[in-house]
Amino acid sequence: MNFSFTEVQSMLRDSITKFVQDEYAFSVREKLAKTDLGFSVDNWQTFAELGWLSIPFAEEQGGFGGSVVDSMVLMEEFGKGLVLEPFIATVLLFGGALNHCGNRELMNSLIPSIIDGSLQGSVACFERQSRFDLSDVATKASKNAGSYILSGEKVIVYNGASADKIIVSARTSSDQFNDDGITLFLVDANASGIEKTSYRMMDGQMVANITFDNVAIEAVISTVGEGLTLLQKVVDETIVAVGGETMGVMEKLHSTTVEYSKTRKQFGVAIGSFQVLQHRMVDMFMACEQTRSLLYRAACSVTEGKDDAPQDVLALKTMIGRAGKLVGDHALQIHGGIGMTDELDVGHYVKRLMMINSFFGDADYSQQKFSELSLSGLSCAS
Repeated sequence: MNFSFTEVQSMLRDSITKFVQDEYAFSVREKLAKTDLGFSVDNWQTFAELGWLSIPFAEEQGGFGGSVVDSMVLMEEFGKGLVLEPFIATVLLFGGALNHCGNRELMNSLIPSIIDGSLQGSVACFERQSRFDLSDVATKASKNAGSYILSGEKVIVYNGASADKIIVSARTSSDQFNDDGITLFLVDANASGIEKTSYRMMDGQMVANITFDNVAIEAVISTVGEGLTLLQKVVDETIVAVGGETMGVMEKLHSTTVEYSKTRKQFGVAIGSFQVLQHRMVDMFMACEQTRSLLYRAACSVTEGKDDAPQDVLALKTMIGRAGKLVGDHALQIHGGIGMTDELDVGHYVKRLMMINSFFGDADYSQQKFSELSLSGLSCAS
């Protein structure tokens, strides 16, 4: 595949690389991870000033007019620094849902505030019983005086504690497991009837469980009863971008491990001279390259709106889980006991890979869904 970046994308990558190297040392990142907020407000404003928060949005809203590939380029560099700021939750998920909602008035009202850094958002779409199934929705939206009120609970809401606005998936018709009957609603994060319980994931990311008790909505984001289609489109685009982050994490682990093998000595020689460890580091390199190939395929499919884009995204998500585990395991094993300590960054990169694997479906789940889609396509063809 002949895949090359534009001059603008290369400039974007270089600017983020410089920021991560100069401003996001591992020691700084660890201090941020231990704060109540879990990230830096100053960094978020810097992202806004540098135009990074505008990347996926149209020029008419003051955005950069970028594509999934632009977001992928940015996220790869974020992955190398284990950046904690809520770009995924606010820009890719929340902003992505607004981007595809078709409500120009709502888009023009909210997207400029995302771009200038004054508005943070989140998407609440997971429930305790649903695991990775976005169609398993028990949260209810009931008609009330021409509008709707929400009741239910959402879990693992990324940036849920810091968000100003939340997009919530709720059932307006059909039964709990039906693809139809799901609608996306916009609510104020501080509205009456909302209760949040925030907690920290093992990779340092802050999430929240949120209960809704007869909460008034601000707007309907999707066509009533057809929210799952919009949500899945946003999730597919986000997974491609997170695939870029995965590449950044895996390549950082690979380069760190190779450098360590050149300096760590055993039996009087560098451990990098041992053939069995060389084989493992080659396996790490191959896992990175295979993942990158699938990432580029998925990015092209999603950007061009191809019919097989959902399958390509699921294939990518499966590869992310498998390759991420291989790279993480080898990095820890070659580093030995020190790789498990909090003082060394290796273990933190591995934890991030583990959390990325579970993000909107782990490798096993994604492989199963890929098989189901493939069999469905064969049935239709016959």
